[in-house]
Amino acid sequence: MRIKILLLAAVLFLLPAGCSTTGNGVQNPGSAAAQTTAQTTAQPTTSDVVSSASIVDNAAAFEKAISNTGTWIIAITKDVSVGKDIVLDGEFKNGKKDTAGKDIIQRKVALYTQDANRKITARFTLTAPKFTINSPEASIQHGTFKGDLYVSAKDFQLIDTTVNGNVYFTSDDAKNTFKADSTSKVTGVQELKK
Repeated sequence: MRIKILLLAAVLFLLPAGCSTTGNGVQNPGSAAAQTTAQTTAQPTTSDVVSSASIVDNAAAFEKAISNTGTWIIAITKDVSVGKDIVLDGEFKNGKKDTAGKDIIQRKVALYTQDANRKITARFTLTAPKFTINSPEASIQHGTFKGDLYVSAKDFQLIDTTVNGNVYFTSDDAKNTFKADSTSKVTGVQELKK
């Protein structure tokens, strides 16, 4: 099973292979020292990080991965239920540059697995009472979130995702820059809630 997960991680995220398990359900590709660069900023809840992916299969590992010391990609490998409010925090770089040569900021919550041809092989459900999105340029992709989303960051996206709950925006910027593709849906309201 570990080999399948490693292969999936390499293919899914186009990152170097070689994983070690931290003992808490998180598998981090490569050496943390070699793959992760962290710089402290003026705000204690914000980090400027380039990191690899976390592949998780339980609530504790998921919470660690979405923290401001986590990773830019968080991929679940089965349905995960968290019995408390959770927060996607921190600013992360995905290791790529834009056309101007600047680091690309991105945060991705992947609720799916895929094969070597990038065909989605399974979709999963993440459940929590409340999921606050503080990370800029974040997305939830190819699965289902059960609960209410509170979006505080700019440029948040739903990509082929169902939200079984409400989406509340905590600022005009968050609401005005929100995107959802044609295959995404929200079963509840989408409204500003400052």
